[in-house]
Amino acid sequence: MRTVTMDIRTTYLIATGCLIIFGLSSCVPALKVQEPRNDLPATYAGSTDTTDGASVPCSQFFADPYLRALIDTALDNNQELNIMLQEIEIARNEARARKGEYLPFVDIGAAAEVEKVGEYTRNGSVEHNLPISEEKAFPDPLPNLMIGATATWEIDIWRKLRNAKKAATLRYLGSVEGRNFMVTRLVAEIASSYYELVALDNQLQILRSNIAIQQDALDVVKLQKQAAKVTELAVRRFEAEVLKNRSMLYDIQQRIVETENRINYLVGRYPQPVLRDPQALAQLSTEPIPFGTPVQLLTYRPDVRQAELELEASKLDVRSARASFYPSLRLTAGAGFNAFDASLLLESPASLAYGLAGDLMAPLVNRNAIRAAYASANARQQQALFEYERTLLKAFVDVSNQLANINNLAESYNMREQQVDALSGSITISTNLFRSARADYMEVLLTQRDALESRFELVETRLQQLMARVNMYQALGGGWQ
Repeated sequence: MRTVTMDIRTTYLIATGCLIIFGLSSCVPALKVQEPRNDLPATYAGSTDTTDGASVPCSQFFADPYLRALIDTALDNNQELNIMLQEIEIARNEARARKGEYLPFVDIGAAAEVEKVGEYTRNGSVEHNLPISEEKAFPDPLPNLMIGATATWEIDIWRKLRNAKKAATLRYLGSVEGRNFMVTRLVAEIASSYYELVALDNQLQILRSNIAIQQDALDVVKLQKQAAKVTELAVRRFEAEVLKNRSMLYDIQQRIVETENRINYLVGRYPQPVLRDPQALAQLSTEPIPFGTPVQLLTYRPDVRQAELELEASKLDVRSARASFYPSLRLTAGAGFNAFDASLLLESPASLAYGLAGDLMAPLVNRNAIRAAYASANARQQQALFEYERTLLKAFVDVSNQLANINNLAESYNMREQQVDALSGSITISTNLFRSARADYMEVLLTQRDALESRFELVETRLQQLMARVNMYQALGGGWQ
């Protein structure tokens, strides 16, 4: 009768404990899941174009073979990109580690110990008064040998561990998108630097040609001075102009060296000459590329995709943090052989030992810490939401800016071409007039200076057109495929 009463009391205590545990778990904050605004415009300034230039691989987009070779080399050797690849590997290992947390942990091992207890203790009394057999008593001190396996397993009832694993997987995928975004920036930076280098080559050729023209004009002015048609002032002014332009040669040469070294750094090699075709500047295409619709940014733009994955991961973090309010169930099991004598260790079933235990635990004292962790997870989710919206807005603005830039530069280039044609013809006219004493030397000097500046500006505008085209390709999310 007493045994039945004890069983009823035990059952009552266990049931009461379970009710208390689940009662504590009932006071759980409501789940807060944030969704981004879905107000992305349908088109760019009313355009109906649906073809996205980002779908074109960079090997097809960049026609110059020297530029393509530089890009291919950079994708293999760029140190910053290789560092990012290791970051991806770290993120992948983190996802693998998270996956293992909700699977059972099984350990195998062996242990040995020796214990001497007092005779006037419970264990001592047992050892000294209860022999194993008539011939042999317990040894004193008493060894303890064990070999076996133990297992622990937290049952993921509330999907806390699985949500953490999914969040780690999403962040791993986000790191891959981060690598893609870096590739896009790297391709764009190499292309822009290459075009800048070719433009500097053209400016160097223009400057040398202009110096030759000015040197001829200087020779004419010297003859005019000998004939007393001009003064020493005219000679000095022309000499100063020639020297100024010769000084500019060294400035451009220095910029060429720095640009070459910047390209070599991006490519991942020590300084060396960069192969290129200076005549390619006039042949490179500046035609606008198809820009598609804004919704395609969600597909092709890596930073947008990375921000979206980070937002989804932060939502799972909130669910995982919320699950900490609920009780956790942990199972512990062990099986092996246990004996005080090595010769008896593997005797079965006499030396066989095993055990199974289950713990149902709910947080009690540290609930404030769990609430703080849950609040932080919600704040990080809100932060990821704002970051996603900011990234998407920036992507749309980037495309819109480059779209207007391409159109305006096309008009500007046409105007500057006409300006160069007009000033190039005026050099010959002003020189002939000066030879016949029908024009002042300052008119010749200013005409040559204006012609040089206009040709420089034409090259600069051409360079801006090429860079705008590259920037548009990057803004659309191209270059990483």
